[in-house]
Amino acid sequence: MPVDFDAPVFVAGHRGLVGSAICRRLGSEGFGNVLTEDRDRLDLRDQAAVRRWFEQHEPSHVYLAAGTVGGILANSSRQAEFLYDNMMIHANVIEAARRTGVTKLLYLGSACVYPRLSPQPIPESALLTGPLEPTNEGYSLAKIAGVRLCDFYREQYGCNFVTAMPTNLYGPGDNFDLRSSHVLPALMRKFHEAKLEGRTEVEVWGTGLARREFMYVDDLADCCLFLMDNYDEPGHINVGTGSDVSIAELASMMAEVVHPDAAVVYDTSKPDGMPRRSLDVSRLHALGWRAGTDLDTGLTRTYSWFLDRVAHAADPSAGTPRVRALS
Repeated sequence: MPVDFDAPVFVAGHRGLVGSAICRRLGSEGFGNVLTEDRDRLDLRDQAAVRRWFEQHEPSHVYLAAGTVGGILANSSRQAEFLYDNMMIHANVIEAARRTGVTKLLYLGSACVYPRLSPQPIPESALLTGPLEPTNEGYSLAKIAGVRLCDFYREQYGCNFVTAMPTNLYGPGDNFDLRSSHVLPALMRKFHEAKLEGRTEVEVWGTGLARREFMYVDDLADCCLFLMDNYDEPGHINVGTGSDVSIAELASMMAEVVHPDAAVVYDTSKPDGMPRRSLDVSRLHALGWRAGTDLDTGLTRTYSWFLDRVAHAADPSAGTPRVRALS
């Protein structure tokens, strides 16, 4: 079926890392009716407000990228908030999409839904096969509920709701607030501030041995549009690069991009989180899609964006403390 570039497409979470990338991609592809709504106008935790908005705007397709997000510190210290906010957001949008007859909805899950000791790389079948990583259990449970909600709505109501399970993401629009950011933007800011202050040591949480897979967010946006057109199966599908690095390797690469004179000091009193998290993306590759941005290139592009948009702000110590992307 030909793509209708004038059909109303709703991006929930358009100010966040993922949602903003999806909006950029939709714009570059020629979609002319992209719907967004700021949080002060639509709180996605409010069921009645979400239902009214969907009835008024009648989107045909929905990218559900909204949620309360953060790194290991925010996740571990605000478990109740992460669980409540995300369950409410995801349930409200999915139910409103069903009620108003949305043609297709793509829900963005998270690789943290998989058990702490999953086989590596992690296949889609590993979901719900073991205990979760304790430091982000609240967020993970909410994401699992969203995944299963899409599955059950497909089974019970015949809704074409699909789920993509992205790996760790980074890129333009990321959150660089050290109180709530993920590991990659946190490292970038730490190295940048060390360079500005003339320091030659940068502290990194944990041992450096944990391994993570990192994907440039514009690659994910490209994949989201691909899946919206090409994936209609029940069950979620992993989205990643197919390769991972240790945190120590990431820190070394970050130093080369930002502050080559800096040495890394590891604070082993802080948690590593999940020992390894790398996704099996063989199903995605079989569909014909692969990520196109290597980590070196992605880090360079992201640091350039950081310098333009964050580091030169009037109050650089404020970073971009956007913990939530509720709309």
